[in-house]
This record gives sequence, C-alpha cells and structure tokens, in this order.
Amino acid sequence: MLLIHCPHCGGEYPEVEFMYAGEAHIARPEDPSQLTDDEWRDYLYIRSNPRGLHFERWRHIHGCARFFNAARDTVTDKFKMTYKIGQPRPSEAELEDARS
Repeated sequence: MLLIHCPHCGGEYPEVEFMYAGEAHIARPEDPSQLTDDEWRDYLYIRSNPRGLHFERWRHIHGCARFFNAARDTVTDKFKMTYKIGQPRPSEAELEDARS
C-alpha cells in the first residue's frame, strides 16, 4: 500500500484516505467570460501527462479534508514531497533534499 504524507495533519496515511484532484499550478483565467470556446475547453480538459515528475493536487478526504499539492513520479508512483496549497512549486534542490 502506498503511504501519502499530509502536510496539514503531519503524518503518513494509506492512499485510500486521499483523492486525486488534478494537475497543480494551473493558471486560472482572470476573466473566463472573455475566453473562446477552444480556450475554455483547453483550460478545463487539456492537461499535461508527463512521464516522470508531475505536480498534482490531492485531498485528504478521510482526514482533515484539505487540499494540498504533491510532486509525484508517474513512472515509479512515488511521492517526492507534499506541500500546502499556495506554496510555490519546489525547486530541483528542494526535491533532492526531500528524497534524502
């Protein structure tokens, strides 16, 4: 079973307590009413799906119920680190420090 660290609760919990909530760090449109249909479609549905490091949003549904961001390797399915919403995307150095 995969264990995920919740940055709000401070512990590691089984993956069944969490729900994936999409890609993290998405630029939200300032005025959605000004978007074309194609731009709106791209904002809602088109996401990157990289092989390797991916930044995602998760929710601890059976715990604190709060959202947080995670850096996860999609090849190994290992979480490199988790961090609170509003914090900037971690640098390569921060990710390396989190692995050790």
